[in-house]
This record gives sequence, structure tokens and C-alpha cells, in this order.
Amino acid sequence: MKKISAVIACYNDEKAIPYMHQRLTAVFQKIKVDYEIIFVNDGSPDQTERVLADLVRQDPHTLAINHSRNFNSQMAFTSGLEIASGDAVALLDGDLQDPPEIIEEFYQKWLAGFEVVYGVRVKREAPVLMQMAYKLFYLVFHKLSYIRIPLNAGDFSLMDRKVVEVMKSFTERDRFLRGLRAWAGFRQTGVPYIRPERMFGRTTNNLYKNINWAARGIFSFSYIPLEMMTIISFLAFLLALAGIVTQIVLRFIYPYTPHGLTTVLIVVLFLGSVQLVGISVLGQYIGRIFEEVKQRPRFIVRSVFRHSTDQIVKERKD
Repeated sequence: MKKISAVIACYNDEKAIPYMHQRLTAVFQKIKVDYEIIFVNDGSPDQTERVLADLVRQDPHTLAINHSRNFNSQMAFTSGLEIASGDAVALLDGDLQDPPEIIEEFYQKWLAGFEVVYGVRVKREAPVLMQMAYKLFYLVFHKLSYIRIPLNAGDFSLMDRKVVEVMKSFTERDRFLRGLRAWAGFRQTGVPYIRPERMFGRTTNNLYKNINWAARGIFSFSYIPLEMMTIISFLAFLLALAGIVTQIVLRFIYPYTPHGLTTVLIVVLFLGSVQLVGISVLGQYIGRIFEEVKQRPRFIVRSVFRHSTDQIVKERKD
């Protein structure tokens, strides 16, 4: 019998977790597979840990990982992948925006020979401006990246064991899992679905987090920002050269050609802005290099809850 592992990244999802567990259990029982459900509590400030302890006590198929603080969803998924034991592993967000029922379609595609099956968001139940922003990001990222990452495909996916082992071998700390998943290759296909709003509470994303998220994807899988700065610098040089030649020629033809403070200010501001943009682009890449060379742990596991003879076995990770 095949075994499927589900890894769920949780943050402020205490109300959604029981529904996620119930719906996942129903799906796995419907497709008749052995399964495990791994909840990763990524430093939630609510009662997520208590809710997970109760679930683990009741269900031998469930276990929970508690991080020492919030490390972000990418690290939560990575933490779950480290201990997942299934023949295939599904990744889901804990807020129920990734419908567990879609895993049945993922499973059928996997049985058909695909090693990576990902969800494609054909519609997102969100404010119009947010929908437009996400679509713009995926379009820009698709154009800039040096690998082909499917449009509107997030972390929600099912990966074969061989793909999971490859994902575990990646050592980088600034992780963008959907990019790494595409970089790994293998046979991949998408399943369309409608992404609903959060069932409970408000999203923890904001404008700053979304911009940071977009920067992580672009600077992790694209050199085009550096190439664009080279092109802009070359164009600025040609423009400055043309301005110098024009000024010299005009001085010979018209001795009283105007020259003054305004022209100097415009040139200085233009060149200064080009330099600042170039420095900021370099800073993004250097900052990521800085994080990698420090070699800090990608995440810290404070404890693990496992079911054992109707009680919780709490494994501490110090």
C-alpha cells in the first residue's frame, strides 16, 4: 500500500487545524492509502501547540513539530520534509486556502507517472488589487527567471519520494520552494483549482511581506537585475558622451550657448539615481550571500509531538 505524507505549515491557525485534519483524513481514507499528517507549528503565538497536542493524542497518524520561533513557511515546509516518510509528500498551508480535497487529483496524476503535481490557481478569492498584484508578480517572475516556473503555481503540491530527497539535499537558507521544485526537474504537471479566502482570521501578509517575497523569488532565480544595471549604465554613458559632444559642437557654432546650474543638476541627479539603483541591486545579492555564509541553522525545532499508546511523546530538541 502506498503511503502519503501531508506537511502543513501552520501560523495562527488554531481554529483551522481541526478542519484541516478532518478533511485530510477523509481524503486519505477515500483513496485508500496509508498516511501521516505532519503539522509544523512555526512559532504561532496562539493556542496552536495545545490544539496539535490534542490531535496527536487522538490520532496515531498525526504528529506535530513546534519551532522555537517563526522562521517563515518555507522553513516550516522544509522542517516537515526532513521527517516525512511517505512515498509521496503533499505540502499545504494551514489556513485551508489549499483545499485538501485536491490531493485526490494530485494522487491520480502521481499514479499516472508524474513525479511532481502542483496546484494552479485559476481563480483567487481575494480583493481585486491583491489578485492583480499576484498575477503581475508571477508574470514578471516567469519572464525574469532563468528556469521555467509555472504561472500561478504555489507551494501546494505533491512530490514523489525521489523529488523530496532532492529537495532535502538543497542547503541554501534563503529558500523559495516552488523555484527549487522547478529547478529539480522530473516529470511535472499542474491541476487547476480555485484558491479560497482564509476560513478563519485575517491574513498575516502585508505589502512589505509581499514585496520581500517577490524579491526573494526574483533574486534567487534571476540574474537579469544585474544585467539590466549593466545595460542602464552603458546607456547612461552613451547619453553623457552624446551630451558632451553636443555641448562642444554647439559652443563652436553658437559661442553664447546657454550653460548653467539646471543642466548640471539634472545630469548629477540622473547619474546619482542610476548609481543608487545599481548599489541597491548589488545589495540584494550581497545580503543573500551574507546569510548563506553565516551557516546558521535553517530552523530550530523546540519539540516534536508523537502518538504512543494513547499519550503524547514529547521529543525536545535543544
